[in-house]
Amino acid sequence: MSLFATARRSALPGFVGTLTLTSLWLLLLVVVPLGALLMRAASTPLAQWQSLLGDSRIWSAVGLSVGAALLAAAIDTLAGLLVAWTLVRVPFVGKSLVDALVDLPFALPTAVAGIALTALVGPDTALGRFLQELGYPVAFARPGVVLAMAFVGLPFAVRAIQPVLAGLDPELEEAAACLGATRSWMARHVLLPALVPALWSAFAMSFARAVGEYGSVVFIAGNLPGKTEIAPLLILTRLEEYDYTGATAVASLLLAIAAVVLGLLSLAQLRGPGEPEAAWPGRRQP
Repeated sequence: MSLFATARRSALPGFVGTLTLTSLWLLLLVVVPLGALLMRAASTPLAQWQSLLGDSRIWSAVGLSVGAALLAAAIDTLAGLLVAWTLVRVPFVGKSLVDALVDLPFALPTAVAGIALTALVGPDTALGRFLQELGYPVAFARPGVVLAMAFVGLPFAVRAIQPVLAGLDPELEEAAACLGATRSWMARHVLLPALVPALWSAFAMSFARAVGEYGSVVFIAGNLPGKTEIAPLLILTRLEEYDYTGATAVASLLLAIAAVVLGLLSLAQLRGPGEPEAAWPGRRQP
């Protein structure tokens, strides 16, 4: 019995130390800062909270950040699927270069990204003037906020979907094609069930990246209070005004909404990996 127990303990050498170190880092880098924020929020008098939560500027900024992040995450999930599919399944010259460019927003300073996007669709550019004439301005408007968030979140979506897509067995699609399945049928019943968890992960990661984005957004949003002002900018504004209670209120509200959204996305992923359907078109069902 003792030999068996020793063997079991040595199956994962360093498990206790690794778990302890990981827990310590999470405690210091995540739990303690968020706990300090929540403690400061809890110490705020209820009357002051009611006054702060009645401020339409706060709700407008938080609503814009969360709403734009959700829309940007949806765009990134679809675009990430298309980019990942191209990189995995389509052979073309320069694939390695395109694959490297996907990671560019990871290394690019967010301020540079905001300036680059403004230089592309700003009101003094040809594309920006064209969009304004059509009645769809992007820079210094809410579409610019979504554009900036989608730009910084795209790599997260691609890297969440790409390895899962690369690990799918092409023989499943070949078997379905031999049995008479159309491409749309294979996409719905063979590929999509296996990709659903990866798509949820891509959406969650893109949303988490976008909801707190600041640097790239402030250069293209216009930052008009009540219209194009995002929550991180409002937090900074309140801090510059030495309104620490107001900054804490905005941060706590944004944290609570983001936690709820991410929690719902995590629940959606509990279904586990999907499996392709076993019944090909034309096969007799029992």
